Amino acid sequence: MLLRMSTLFVRTLRQDPADAEVASHRLLVRAGYIRRAAPGIYTWLPLGLRVLRKVEAVVREEMDAAGSQEVHFPALLPKEPYEVTGRWTEYGPNIFRLKDRKGGDYLLAPTHEELFTLLVKDLYSSYKDLPLTLYQIQTKYRDEVRPRAGLIRGREFIMKDAYSFDVDDAGLEASYQTQRDTYRRIFDRLGLEYVIVAATSGAMGGSRSEEFLTPTAIGEDTYVRSAGGYTANVEAVTTPAPPAIDFSGAPASHVEDTPDTPTIDSLVAVANERFPRADRPWTAADTLKNVVLALVRPTGERELLVVGLPGDRDVDLKRLEAAMSPAEVETATPADLAARPDLVAGYIGPEKLGENAGLDAKGAPLGVRYLLDPRIVSGTRWITGANSAGQHVFDLVAGRDFLAAAQDGATNTVEAAEVRAGDEAPDGSGPLELARGIEIGHIFALGRKYAAALGLTVLDHNGKAVVVTMGSYGIGVSRVLAALAEAHHDDAGLAWPPQVAPAHVHVVATGKDPAVFEAAESLAATLSSRGIEVLYDDRKKVSPGVKFADAELLGVPLVVVVGRGLAEGVVEVRPRRAGPDGPSAEQVPVAEAPDRVAELVDGLLSS
Repeated sequence: MLLRMSTLFVRTLRQDPADAEVASHRLLVRAGYIRRAAPGIYTWLPLGLRVLRKVEAVVREEMDAAGSQEVHFPALLPKEPYEVTGRWTEYGPNIFRLKDRKGGDYLLAPTHEELFTLLVKDLYSSYKDLPLTLYQIQTKYRDEVRPRAGLIRGREFIMKDAYSFDVDDAGLEASYQTQRDTYRRIFDRLGLEYVIVAATSGAMGGSRSEEFLTPTAIGEDTYVRSAGGYTANVEAVTTPAPPAIDFSGAPASHVEDTPDTPTIDSLVAVANERFPRADRPWTAADTLKNVVLALVRPTGERELLVVGLPGDRDVDLKRLEAAMSPAEVETATPADLAARPDLVAGYIGPEKLGENAGLDAKGAPLGVRYLLDPRIVSGTRWITGANSAGQHVFDLVAGRDFLAAAQDGATNTVEAAEVRAGDEAPDGSGPLELARGIEIGHIFALGRKYAAALGLTVLDHNGKAVVVTMGSYGIGVSRVLAALAEAHHDDAGLAWPPQVAPAHVHVVATGKDPAVFEAAESLAATLSSRGIEVLYDDRKKVSPGVKFADAELLGVPLVVVVGRGLAEGVVEVRPRRAGPDGPSAEQVPVAEAPDRVAELVDGLLSS
């Protein structure tokens, strides 16, 4: 395949786009791979589409090799299946809703669990038809509040979603492992570094979930890892709760005046000044901080929630939101607090929260919903608000003076506190390290949630109807492309891995001598005839400096320069970006250039 810069639909830019926040966004636009159509929505230009198709090809080849079968659903879907599963409401404002001319409700699909389930229900009815795995590569839509980082978080994106269908849990486990192994092969072939981390299932549901993240400082996901091999998204990290403490000898709680102490730091300072401990100074970890937040349901309903946690920790809204899904979490507003005058900002204590405030005639808590960090176990002693301005309670004991975390089977515990480097891994495998990454894949053991809701059953070997169990497996194809650009670039431009580059070789003709262009044309044609993909810069009125800058920006892995050296019978062959183990620039006789370039291309593609 021979592409000519003189006719190729591309315009490179020397300036970064004003809205570009990350390197992939900046360089993909500057190099003419994508163009912004609207916030979070991009047009694919010829070079970008070539890279995208190569990523898709790797995904297809490995999915097909794993026994999966490709289908293709519409993006415009009716409301009814999503109503049955509850997701028409649960998605809230995150989906695009529209009506047809007859008033019928539709959505632009953010994901296709319902349609896959109904398709299998329509065609299969026996255990003999299973196991089955179907997949598609298709455009999805989500009405992101703040689309950012180009293709990394858009409102329109391309996704590979697959679904397995099995008659029992053992079958689901086998299908899940097959897809997990397939993902590893896909990302290995693409040359994309990744880690597999435990994750929450969120609104998708299911008993097990793992994310594939590619490490990068600009990633939106924070994950943890330990020296002993534990890995998890911070949203899935569980806190090892300390053992309960005997409080039979604990002093009675007592209220003390602590004026002008609305913050943890000011409280600790006053406590040490006016009520010093004999053994050590008070610290923020001795205080019980009660943070007022608001849950926003998909229906728009707003509910206040108070989270109690040690004062040396902050609430991680993403962790809390994962626990509260499908509700969204916001910091409480002044209007929220004004509606609850019993919540004295800066001095809130457990006494008037949740079940601590007592129950009404129907057994519902009278106080605002109250959830505790798992560290607030029975017997722990705290300084906390006394529900009166300028006053705090000392020696308030969990399990004696207020309901402790997970006490007596109560569901009052939540994983919402920030995870810190140095925290102990839940499995005891050592202290945690924190890193950031881009989610490029996510796999779920869905179980029977969607099959049960939509009536997908088959007859088992005894002729009994059983609900099918499902798995869900997604890869963000367009996001993978952005992740590759993030991982493979330098200050001058992109540097694509050969497996996905828009061409294998970039032939650059420099100068004005007709002989240079004749030699370059011949070399480009010869390489193309041998099955090598060539981008040929044949522009005659463009300076060498501009051509070299474009070659670096576009990122084709191997550059061949036909120019001054032609007088000595040589061309220069150089990698776009030389590595310690990769090829370096070399002068190659013109007659030997096709064979040498083909040899280098074979080496790059096989590495």
